[in-house]
Amino acid sequence: MAMNTAERSARAAKKRKDGDEEELRMWTKPATRTVLEELMEWHGITEQAEAMTLILHHIHDLGREGSARFLAPPRHVYVIPENVARRLEIAYSREALRIGRDE
Repeated sequence: MAMNTAERSARAAKKRKDGDEEELRMWTKPATRTVLEELMEWHGITEQAEAMTLILHHIHDLGREGSARFLAPPRHVYVIPENVARRLEIAYSREALRIGRDE
């Protein structure tokens, strides 16, 4: 006799528990979702969990040094425009003169 939905769910839950599986969830921005979808399409993967598992294991296989570049967050460099730098210098000079007068 075929199992009903509740029986199948219970069996799947027991299998996950016995296999020491844990659910991982994450929220993503649309750009991250697009990247994952493209990777899956390029490599013929249809399940997100399979793609993420493969990515994690392959990055881990690279070791501590090899995987570092994939896990280093991008750093944004802010260059102060010349006009802003000039205004800051002027404000700094004025403040230094004001402090000098107060002493």
